[in-house]
Amino acid sequence: MAASSQNCSEKHFIMKFLVYTPDAVYDDGGVLERQIGGDLIDLRVEKWRGQEQLNEDLLASADGLLLWQMINLDASTIARLRKCRIIVRCGTGYNNIDVAAATERNIPVCNTPDYGTAEVADHTIALLLALERGLIPFDEAVRADPIKNFDHRIFMDERRLAGRVFGTVGLGPVGTATALRAKAFGLHVSTYDPYLPRGQELALGIERVESLDELLGAVDILSLHAPLTAQTTNLINATTLAKLKPQATLLNTARGGLVDWDALYDAMKSGHVRAAGIDVLPTEPPDPVPKLLRCHANREPWLHGRLLITPHAAWSSIESRDDARKISMKTMVGYLRNGALRSCLNKQHLRPA
Repeated sequence: MAASSQNCSEKHFIMKFLVYTPDAVYDDGGVLERQIGGDLIDLRVEKWRGQEQLNEDLLASADGLLLWQMINLDASTIARLRKCRIIVRCGTGYNNIDVAAATERNIPVCNTPDYGTAEVADHTIALLLALERGLIPFDEAVRADPIKNFDHRIFMDERRLAGRVFGTVGLGPVGTATALRAKAFGLHVSTYDPYLPRGQELALGIERVESLDELLGAVDILSLHAPLTAQTTNLINATTLAKLKPQATLLNTARGGLVDWDALYDAMKSGHVRAAGIDVLPTEPPDPVPKLLRCHANREPWLHGRLLITPHAAWSSIESRDDARKISMKTMVGYLRNGALRSCLNKQHLRPA
């Protein structure tokens, strides 16, 4: 009976894993995450926004990290992880994680690419519509004086969408969703994506070009949907902006570091770039504030109706926020429970456990 009792006790013993979230973007302490983790996970949630605030004891003792976009997990921070078995980025972009440093420590790094796709695509088109149809200047004018300013001549720079060329840099999930929405407005869609499998553009009814220069010279509207890497940092710079058709519109809902903001200022100040809709900045919040953004904040007349900025909000909705939390926690639990890797960024470089 004693042996049977001991076996029963062992059967009900569950190992707990400590999971640390240092930069949560929610206020409920991790309700969704705790529901998914159950008895397997001891979840610790904090809301820090800088490296210096990280809890050293939790860094050293955590079996897994759930990371949002507020903190950079650099090599020196990764070196302080003593027990960490996995890092999960609660989002798509992973430029705030030194994946190479994690790989050296044989730590899998996973992201969550399958959430918010529709939201980012919708947001990209919303920025375009607002800019091309003058929605912000019209609204501001009517609010300032509903009688005097009830006049369509207040803003005379609206553009017809149908028949113009909409180009995407990147045709991954978000780029594809955005391209299909653009087609629905009668835009002719082209894409440049050197990693796109051959033939995929044919299935979508989209033109494929073989170089960035070819795309830049053809489009009226350029929409960025590429990851931020060493190769794509400042992809849109003084040289590439000069190759855009005059009076083009630039949209960026991908990563702020894709665009050189000093070059964008010059291109917009000269009038070569007519308008820009931006959801992401190289540093968030911006510190220091780029010159173009200062002009925007000061409502300088030359930018009136030409620049629209949102605070890295394209991905966000009630549904997508929950999706990001649930999917990232399921990724964490799947690995800690049975070694299952989902959306692993460095899988091919990991040594067998």
